[in-house]
Amino acid sequence: MLRPEKMCRVSVTGSKRAMEQTIEAVHDLDMLHVTEYDGSWDGFEPGNSLTGTNEVSDKLVTVRSLQSILDVSEEDAGPTRVVTDEAIEEQLDEVRTAVNELDDRRDDIRDELNELRLDHAGFLLAAEEKLAIEAQKGEAPLTFATTENAFIAEGWIPNERYEAFERALSSTVGDAVDIDRIEIAEYNSEGHAESHEEVEREGGNGGEPVGSSVDAPEPESESQPQETVADGGVITMGDDAPPVIQDNPSGVRPFEDLVEVVNRPKYGEFDPTVAFFLTFPAFFGFMIGDLGYGLLYLALGYGLYSKVDSDVLKSLGGVGMWAGGFTALFGVLYGEFFGLHQLGEIVWGGSPPMHKGLQPTYSGYALAWLTMSLLAGTVHLAAGWIFDFVENLNHSLWDAITESGSWLLMLFGLWAWVFSGANGAAPDFLYTAEAGVFAGNPYAWGFTGLPAINLFTIPGLGAPFSAWLILFFAGLVLLALADPIEVVEFLNVLVNVLSYTRLAAVLLAKAGMAFVVNLLFFGAYSHHGEFHFLIGHGPEWAVAEYGAEAIMFPGLVHSGIAGALVGVLILVIGHLLVLVLGITSAGLQGVRLEYVEFFGKFFEGGGKRYNPFGYERNYTTED
Repeated sequence: MLRPEKMCRVSVTGSKRAMEQTIEAVHDLDMLHVTEYDGSWDGFEPGNSLTGTNEVSDKLVTVRSLQSILDVSEEDAGPTRVVTDEAIEEQLDEVRTAVNELDDRRDDIRDELNELRLDHAGFLLAAEEKLAIEAQKGEAPLTFATTENAFIAEGWIPNERYEAFERALSSTVGDAVDIDRIEIAEYNSEGHAESHEEVEREGGNGGEPVGSSVDAPEPESESQPQETVADGGVITMGDDAPPVIQDNPSGVRPFEDLVEVVNRPKYGEFDPTVAFFLTFPAFFGFMIGDLGYGLLYLALGYGLYSKVDSDVLKSLGGVGMWAGGFTALFGVLYGEFFGLHQLGEIVWGGSPPMHKGLQPTYSGYALAWLTMSLLAGTVHLAAGWIFDFVENLNHSLWDAITESGSWLLMLFGLWAWVFSGANGAAPDFLYTAEAGVFAGNPYAWGFTGLPAINLFTIPGLGAPFSAWLILFFAGLVLLALADPIEVVEFLNVLVNVLSYTRLAAVLLAKAGMAFVVNLLFFGAYSHHGEFHFLIGHGPEWAVAEYGAEAIMFPGLVHSGIAGALVGVLILVIGHLLVLVLGITSAGLQGVRLEYVEFFGKFFEGGGKRYNPFGYERNYTTED
């Protein structure tokens, strides 16, 4: 999941007599991501298009022009069909003539054009598909290396599909071509291949391509690794990195498009999609935390996922369903339904396990969420630098220690010092005996902070020096050894973690907005630091029970018919506004934490999409 599917480089070598048959077979297999020949081999030139390709391209231009004139869409296609070359010649001339005649009188005969579109849309779509396939095949030799009598084609396929590719191609073209697996691309930080299958080559000058002779001897064993040449690898058409097929479970795949907003992962680096999937919905759900909003997000996401054709919108729908599910889950834990607390009464008997901390009596929860945000940020950033550490191991252990381990040491050293409370490093709300988060308010964590481990008193300052700071300064020294310029960014371990406090901030902001909307409609009173909406009681009852000073707002619903109507409008529009702002605030803030704070530690991107030589037929059949 954290790595893309393993790829191997394949070479197909044969005589030119077999080239067209080979192209047909490879195209039908739809497996080979073709590498374009860069012209670097002595004696080899890029190939020429197959005979008739120019005529096919001209017809394809004509078909697409007619489609544009007639405004043909996929819905007009009708059943799939077999399109012959003769049919294209005859019907294409007929349609072109009719369109040209009608186009001259377009304003008068739009209905006739529409009828013509309905009559010929299926043919035009099918003809375009057939011609596009023929053009694709005809232009394939342009990417090959060729001599007067032979050709070499190279490309990438998933390693586990090589045997199937070899069997299928061999069964079609027989001994006319030689098929070799010349590289199995391992994962390194550059995304280049590191291990190779054995292929014997004539000569040892490092300048002859693998398999450049159709009479070259067969490799002794396909399973033995190739010995690298003087420049560090086998001779191939180009120094291209393998294309990337992201290997994620189906439930995670909608998040791939969000990752690609930054960039497609390179072949040799970690794919952050799974980490995105594990954290973003939880961040979003924590910040909104309401069953009502969660169900709406879930429904909106399902609508996008199931009703639209766009792959990007489908992916956003999938992300929306996960985010809505976590929002609903946290909403149950908070006991809130559109900001109302009746859910907590029903499910938890009035005592839900979590509160957002908006009400004065539950303010300890707000401090707890602030603390949890800092801890979440520390863990999230550490995961990013650990990924970077593993990737840098491909260079050397020293590079990994200085370039990534340095940041990990600074991160843990600084925040262990903060959470130890040494020399007043931590804010009072963590350790205050009566109300501190680590003193059991609001939860009994069983954790009272890390030990301070004071080693000595700093001369002149009278302040103790904690052992945790040794980790921080050790990391700073290692960072200076790796890249002195980066030392100026050493405070990133502080400010990046503080950035995660936006989780708690958005939580309180969204809770406050929903509270205000309900306050205006229902009204509310305050009692012992708790807010209670006037549902089932009027403001008169609250005044009689707790006094006029307890009333926060009497509520529009209790202000007559006109007030109630205005209140309903405010209630609906207000909650819709909170729903939308939930996406633009919680959604964007969560995405920002992923892109800027997390991805920035290890993710570079720049991978190529796997695009196999082939065509998925929609409007034509082969027989």
